[in-house]
Amino acid sequence: MWEPWAAIILAGGRSSRLDGVDKAGVEVGGRTMLEWALDGVIDAREVVVVGDPVPTERPVTFVRESPRFGGPVAGLLTGIDSLLTVPRLVGVIAVDMPYVHHGTWRRLLAAGDGGDGSLLVGPDGRWQLAMTLDTTRLTEVRPSYEEQHDFPLRRLLEPLTLVPVASEGREHEDIDTWTDLSQA
Repeated sequence: MWEPWAAIILAGGRSSRLDGVDKAGVEVGGRTMLEWALDGVIDAREVVVVGDPVPTERPVTFVRESPRFGGPVAGLLTGIDSLLTVPRLVGVIAVDMPYVHHGTWRRLLAAGDGGDGSLLVGPDGRWQLAMTLDTTRLTEVRPSYEEQHDFPLRRLLEPLTLVPVASEGREHEDIDTWTDLSQA
C-alpha cells in the first residue's frame, strides 16, 4: 500500500466544443462525469474540485482559479493550494475522463511512488490528463502566480521524470465533443 494521497479534479474549463455545457454535470451511463471521477478517487484522503460547486454525495472542496478559465496548470496549482493537508502525492484528473477508475489510480499511484509521479498514456502514446505528481517536486518547478494563467501543462511537467502508465480499455478516452458523448 502507499501513503495517503489527495485528488484534484479539474472541472472548470470552458467546454467550448460542447457549446459551453458544464462537463461535470454531463451524464454518461446515467451518472455525471463528476460522479465517475469521484468514484475513481475513492481512496484519496481529500478531494478538491476546481470548478463551480454542485451537490455531491462525497465531501469535497470546490474552488476556482482566479481569474477563471486559467487552464489546467492554474487549476492544478489552485487545487493544491486549497488542500487542507498537502500530501507527498496528488492525483490529478480532468473531469471529462469517465473511464478512469479505482484500478487506474492504483496503477498510477504504484508507478509514481518514490519518484516525481506518473501519467496515463493512451495507445497512441499521447499523455492524458490523469496523473500523479510529487508535490515537493512540483513546488520546485511551479511558475509564479502571475505566470500560471494559460501556462502550458507540458512545460510544467517537462522537468519532472514521470513514469508512463499504459491505459487499459477506454481509460484514456475523454469527452470533448458531442460525438464523443454519443459514443460514450
